[in-house]
Amino acid sequence: MRIGIAGIGAIGSSVAHALDRGEVFGWKLVAFSARSPERAAAFDATLNRSVPCVSFEELATKCDAVLECLPPHMFDAVALPVLSAGKTLLAMSASQLLGREDLVDLARRTGGRIVIPSGAMLGLDALKAVAVGEIYAVKIHTRKPPRSLATAPYVIRKGLNLENLAEAVCVLKGTVSEVAKEFPANVNVAAALSLAGLGPDRTQMEIWADPDLEFNTHTVDVESDSSNFSMSIQNRPSEENPATGRITSQSVIAFLRQTYAALRIGT
Repeated sequence: MRIGIAGIGAIGSSVAHALDRGEVFGWKLVAFSARSPERAAAFDATLNRSVPCVSFEELATKCDAVLECLPPHMFDAVALPVLSAGKTLLAMSASQLLGREDLVDLARRTGGRIVIPSGAMLGLDALKAVAVGEIYAVKIHTRKPPRSLATAPYVIRKGLNLENLAEAVCVLKGTVSEVAKEFPANVNVAAALSLAGLGPDRTQMEIWADPDLEFNTHTVDVESDSSNFSMSIQNRPSEENPATGRITSQSVIAFLRQTYAALRIGT
């Protein structure tokens, strides 16, 4: 299978290097996209073999699947050509799929697929299973070190002072749909959970700035007719970008590896 990568930040570069080293059986990196020729040349020099840097449109024609690892405002620029070509979109910007039935309809018409890797969240298998029955409530609490929220546009606009906090402070709470409007780059975990369960308008979310934390922490509570469960994960940052969890790129690699695996575990 031919795969392309749109965006070579912490996630894209880690996946690209795993593919380049031959660690993902059945997949070949054939192209990538970068925001500048200089960045593309520097990245290509880190690979064992040269891979062309192409436009998003060319990714859609050259590849069977495209991994999207872009800033939220650039999502459509790669999603639309990939899905229009009937290819598979591996979407890391899950928040950009909220309320986007048009993209799902496009994929249905063209034979394309939209896949959201697990990313920084655990328990999606359990949530999908209880969704076969009836889910009563899903709540997610995201806690971050204050420094990782201090530059968020919402925090700046509201004039929230997150320096020298003595205790944890709730920055925003509401439905995932409501929170996503203010923190589009910080709710990909919650977006994936909401799409797997009750939907973004019924999944509740809170974002906290917690001075006692070193790493981002996500806690999810689920109530359903088949089981109640709670999950919590504390993600260690990647070396390339402290704002991105190391497990995020590893989840993509795990997803790709299972494509041709003789033994597949989980839904």
